Amino acid sequence: MASPVKSLVHDDERYQKAFETYLKLSNKHLVEEEFFNNTLPDILDSIGNGKPQINVIGVGSGEGINDMKMLSQLRRKYPGLLLETEVVEPSKRQINKFREKAANSSDLDPIKFIWNQMTASEFEKQWRLRKINKKVDFVHMLNMLYYAEDPGATIDFFQSLLDKNGKLLISLVTNESGWMILWRTFHRELRPQKTDVSFLNTAHIKKLLDERGVSYQTYNLLPEFDITACFTEGDETGELLLDFLTETVNFSKTAPPELKHRVLKLLRDNQCSVERDGKVLFSIEQEIIILEGLG
Repeated sequence: MASPVKSLVHDDERYQKAFETYLKLSNKHLVEEEFFNNTLPDILDSIGNGKPQINVIGVGSGEGINDMKMLSQLRRKYPGLLLETEVVEPSKRQINKFREKAANSSDLDPIKFIWNQMTASEFEKQWRLRKINKKVDFVHMLNMLYYAEDPGATIDFFQSLLDKNGKLLISLVTNESGWMILWRTFHRELRPQKTDVSFLNTAHIKKLLDERGVSYQTYNLLPEFDITACFTEGDETGELLLDFLTETVNFSKTAPPELKHRVLKLLRDNQCSVERDGKVLFSIEQEIIILEGLG
């Protein structure tokens, strides 16, 4: 029987509302910021050695929340060097938000931005077509490989752009995160047309790198997401959160009652969440993978 649910990716306005609600109720950016402030500077310690300019590529940058934090760290670490960053983001709405923020931030002056409203694969095609030969010192891909047609090929391409001391940063959820448990359990009911879903996470990427003999470093991050409102019937915030968690438009209203019941039950289960101070906190455990330039 055909699923009555509609994918959230086909309703950009609803997706953006759900995503913004998720950001407000998650400490994800705070946890990531701690990593950028305390760990990333050491990782990037040698990328600017002997250079007049540092070249950066942000892939799937969204509205630039994390890009701006990382660029600020680079400016502080290498105050005398020029910074140039290529922003790769397919959403017009998101990239426009980033441009506006960058234009109004004195902390990012005089960083040069090159804006690319396109997917990672489109960027790769354009790069190869134009036969660009510049080397890059830092590439970051935060939670974007889920959308790549071929994650392994995407990693290969961007790693090939790195200079000798360059670094590639990849961020994805872990296999043990609440996201993975939720989707492994319900993917056939939420997306019955996708029978080959791989639920990409850092375990897949590390296995791929291990098979290729590629060395890497890993760092675990443990952000949480307050989903308490999901359990109040008719709560607007809760409905947006359920949409985001299940990637479904109006999940609470369109999903069969039995499916909704089982989803809510799993969301509250200790496999996915912990209850603390009257809140249900969903695990969005992530892992950072760092690769180096190929020489």
